[in-house]
Amino acid sequence: MTTIMNDYSAIILVHWLLTVWGCMNYMFPASYAWGNFSVLAVGIWAIVQRDSLDAIMMFLTGLLLTVLTDIIHISVFYPSNKYLIDVQRFSAGMAIFSLLLKPVSCYLAYRMYQERGGEYTFNIGVTRASHDRSTYEPIDQQGAPPQWPDSSKTAQQPY
Repeated sequence: MTTIMNDYSAIILVHWLLTVWGCMNYMFPASYAWGNFSVLAVGIWAIVQRDSLDAIMMFLTGLLLTVLTDIIHISVFYPSNKYLIDVQRFSAGMAIFSLLLKPVSCYLAYRMYQERGGEYTFNIGVTRASHDRSTYEPIDQQGAPPQWPDSSKTAQQPY
């Protein structure tokens, strides 16, 4: 269990370092730093609170959301090539590298969620029809006893 926690701590450390390097030149707005550092803080909470399913689920959700926001930040705020200096190129490269590592981190966070007893399964809505009718009960059976007493019959009086 301790090696697993160390692996997750390494993930937090790598993403922290890449986010710091991604914010080096102020190429991205403050929302990039706030979003990523907030998710890393939740990740630290998820590692420290070993029995909390909420913490790891919030970390996983935050990682998934930062994938989307990082794509938006990088695509909108990436400067044109003629105005790109070396520090900006390095900063953007580290932000892109962090973005590329996030799906792996999401997978590992999901594994951590399952290890803690989480039972959430991803369902994309594809179901297959089954021909197993062992639990099928038709509602129009002739021999089935009525569910409600017949009100047309008189009730028997108790003795």
